[in-house]
Amino acid sequence: MKIQIKQGRIIDPQSGLDQVGDLCIAAGKVLAIGETPEGFHPNKVIDASGLVVCPGLIDLAVRLREPGNEYRATLESELLAACAGGVTSLSCPPDTEPPLDETGLVEMLKFRAKNLNLAKVYPIGALTQKLAGERLTEMAELRDAGCVGFSQADAAITDTHVLMRALEYAATFDMTVWLRPQDAYLARGGVAHDGVVAARLGLPAVPPTAETIAVMTALLLVRDTGARVHLCRLSSAAAIDMVRQAKAQGLPVSCDVSTQHLHLSEMDIGYFDPNCHLIPPLRSLRDRDAIRLALAEGVIDALCSDHTPVDDDTKQLPFGETEPGAAGVELLLPLNLKWAEEKALTLVKALASITCGPARVLGLDAGRIALGLAADICVFDPDAWWRVESGALKSLGKNSPFMGYEVRGKVRYTLVDGQLVFEQHEACTSPYNSRK
Repeated sequence: MKIQIKQGRIIDPQSGLDQVGDLCIAAGKVLAIGETPEGFHPNKVIDASGLVVCPGLIDLAVRLREPGNEYRATLESELLAACAGGVTSLSCPPDTEPPLDETGLVEMLKFRAKNLNLAKVYPIGALTQKLAGERLTEMAELRDAGCVGFSQADAAITDTHVLMRALEYAATFDMTVWLRPQDAYLARGGVAHDGVVAARLGLPAVPPTAETIAVMTALLLVRDTGARVHLCRLSSAAAIDMVRQAKAQGLPVSCDVSTQHLHLSEMDIGYFDPNCHLIPPLRSLRDRDAIRLALAEGVIDALCSDHTPVDDDTKQLPFGETEPGAAGVELLLPLNLKWAEEKALTLVKALASITCGPARVLGLDAGRIALGLAADICVFDPDAWWRVESGALKSLGKNSPFMGYEVRGKVRYTLVDGQLVFEQHEACTSPYNSRK
């Protein structure tokens, strides 16, 4: 199929391209950028006047809830939600039921996702069997089945000898280990940041030290083994400073943060808002500001949604008993734009954290617009305001701390391999349009 996207503002963060022109697509690839070639006869023309045309977004943490938790969400519903958010590629953590610790489970997930013809799925395999932190999985076989990295999700490895062996194994086969740094003992039973809000509400707390100890352990093991490690969902200023120093020393380390920690702090828990029960917990305003600065500086490699659909029954409980997590794959773009506006960043700079940045973490030749490359494209209206509410979200997960917010930036078209997988014609309006 041949598609012409006419007169859009084409932005490619990888090359720094920012110009108004046409984007032509044929046979699933980018054929021309800027001007339409003579003799090109498209099957479909998309008028992108006033819209931004950028690489499809890449989200490093989207829980699809399959296999095992289909009552919370389905592969189809969450991949459709991803496309509605402009996300064309995503990685999913291994904490399914059963965990992604066998090649058959990985192959089944990849097969089902491919047949849906929506966003591309890149599974993260389990680092240890059953995520128990005791025996390593057959990582080489899981890699051959389609895993792009290996993780414990939110289940910490308490035995550092097992972690060291995992990193040695990964280094031997040039694989990436994804770690969500948190000391299991310091964090045990905690549900909120160790600060004034937890003290006022009487909530058991998780100190930032729980994160920094785990980060330091990981960095020391990286130094000894040479393994490539990606640190997931950092939440504290101290941990970010440690990563900054590690990168300056040339260690093969990358990291990401979630949209929730980019914009919210412990103060947003309010009066026990269950949608603000997250792992790691929302930290102090100082920590949040450090995250925002480090993402702008490039110390943090990627911004992700940490999309975790949770059913109402497990959120309508006392705060400490609720299941942690927030849905947000459809909010990745508008929350990225909100941060960019508040930090006075260009679109080229801002979009890098959700396109070419995460592509590098995954080792993909994606997240950019280039001749001959797969046409994974997001077309969005940067000036469209819309209200975050249940009816506006495709995801079956409605557990977002941003419910009721007015956000700017609405995806109009999403293309995966040159095929139109999402289209939104309805105009988005808001009483805040005067803020454009």
